[in-house]
Amino acid sequence: MSSTPVGDEGFVPLHERLKRTLSERILLGAWSPGTAIPGEVELSAQFGVAVGTVRKALGALVAEGLLTRRPRVGTVVTGRSPAHALRFFFRYFRLRGADGALLHSQAVTLLLREEGASAQDAYRLGIATNEPVIRIHRLRRVDGKAVMLDQYRIPAGLVPGFPREATALPSLLYLYLLERWGIRVTAAREELRAELASADDRAALGLPTPAALLVIEETSFDQTGRPCLLATHRARTEDHRYVNEVR
Repeated sequence: MSSTPVGDEGFVPLHERLKRTLSERILLGAWSPGTAIPGEVELSAQFGVAVGTVRKALGALVAEGLLTRRPRVGTVVTGRSPAHALRFFFRYFRLRGADGALLHSQAVTLLLREEGASAQDAYRLGIATNEPVIRIHRLRRVDGKAVMLDQYRIPAGLVPGFPREATALPSLLYLYLLERWGIRVTAAREELRAELASADDRAALGLPTPAALLVIEETSFDQTGRPCLLATHRARTEDHRYVNEVR
C-alpha cells in the first residue's frame, strides 16, 4: 500500500488498513456520491495488494453503507455517513442546504504564502512565534454562489515542499495532507460565534450592509494528537446550514 501513507498500524490486517484508506478517500471527497470507484484489479495494482484483499475491504465498506454494488455499473459511492471509530478517520465539517441536503462546494484559492506565525496562532499550534506557517485563503461556492471564506494556517515544518503557487494546490486540502505527508486529521476543536461582516467579507460573499456571518475557529489535530492546522471559516447561513457531525 505504497500510494497512501498508513502510519504505524501495528497488527491491523492488510484488508482493514486498505478499508480505512479507501474510507478516508470517500469521506474527504476524492470520490463523490454516485461515483463508480475503480475496479478490484485496478485498486489491487494501485495499492500493491492482492485482489482478495481489495475484495474484503470493499465488502466491508458495502456492509457499512459507504459503497453499494450496482449491476452493469460497478461499486458506487452512496454518500451515506458510516458508523466509525473517530481515531481512524474524521469528517467533521459538512455543508448542507436549508432542507438538510448534503451539498458540494467548489473552492477557489485566493491567497497562498509562507509567513511568520502570530503569537496567538503559535500558541494554538504549539510552535514559536514567527515560526513559518503556510497561509491559505479560499472562497467556496455552491451552484456558483459564494457562501464561505476559509483561512488556513499550517506549520511549514510539517509540510516540506508545500506548493508555492495557488494553481498547484489541489482542491481537497485534507486529502492532500494525508496522501502527501501522512497527516491524518483525527480530531478538531471548534469555537463558533456570530459577527458582523466586514467590508472584505461583503465584497467576497456579495452581502448587503449590514450582514451577519457565522464564524468558526478550528484547531485540527493529527493522529499523534499534535495540532497540525488552524482554520477560520466565515460563512453566510441564510440558505445553508453547517453541521458538525461525528458518528
